[in-house]
Amino acid sequence: MDNLTILQFLLANLAGMLVGVAKAGIKGIGVLIVTILAIVFGSKASTGILLPMLIAADILAVIYYNRHCQWKLIFRLIPWMMAGVLIGVWVGADMPEQLFKKVMAVIILGTVVMMILWEQQATKKIPDNWWFAGIMGLGAGFTTMIGNLAGVFSNIFFLAMRLPKNEFIGTAAWLFFIINLFKLPFHIWVWGTIDANTFTVNLKLLASILVGFYLGIKLVKTIKEKQYRQLVLIMTAIGALAILIK
Repeated sequence: MDNLTILQFLLANLAGMLVGVAKAGIKGIGVLIVTILAIVFGSKASTGILLPMLIAADILAVIYYNRHCQWKLIFRLIPWMMAGVLIGVWVGADMPEQLFKKVMAVIILGTVVMMILWEQQATKKIPDNWWFAGIMGLGAGFTTMIGNLAGVFSNIFFLAMRLPKNEFIGTAAWLFFIINLFKLPFHIWVWGTIDANTFTVNLKLLASILVGFYLGIKLVKTIKEKQYRQLVLIMTAIGALAILIK
């Protein structure tokens, strides 16, 4: 952090604030966070810097939204997500980055379109097929290991489950707290992207995360249920487009 320019310092703290805002419940801005940190610290280094930031914000989120968690949905997704993380650890380093981004963006956009059409149906049956949770879980696990971009898949899953706003946020908070802790050893001992130096950076950005979480809580309270679902869909689609053109 001491070697950053003023602009890089401001961008790093902006990313910290956005992490807090996102974990407070404003979903779909993960791509922006990843992009900012990659600009400041570089693509590989930024993954190790971001993960502890996410875990710190996860702790705030699970404390605040704990009573709203739907554990049955977590149990449906967690095994698939862990499998996706392991696949990401194994093949992630060798996969052509541009190809991965384009395929992922097309899948996300296609799924968002289907979700929009599904939202407009008169009868909205909640999908309970095992393969739906499997596809979303594997996609979320793989993408969270590769680039901390699992939110797009989990957003689609929780929207499909028709979770109210607070249950959506609380369930996602616990889900990602668990999965981010699961990822931590691989970043430390397999990829080597987390060490004492990156942890020092995390400590210096902690205040920004706290401020962002506070602002996010205030913002979430002003958003109505229907508007929240629409916001998540729109931000998820924008995130997919950002992945596609990045």
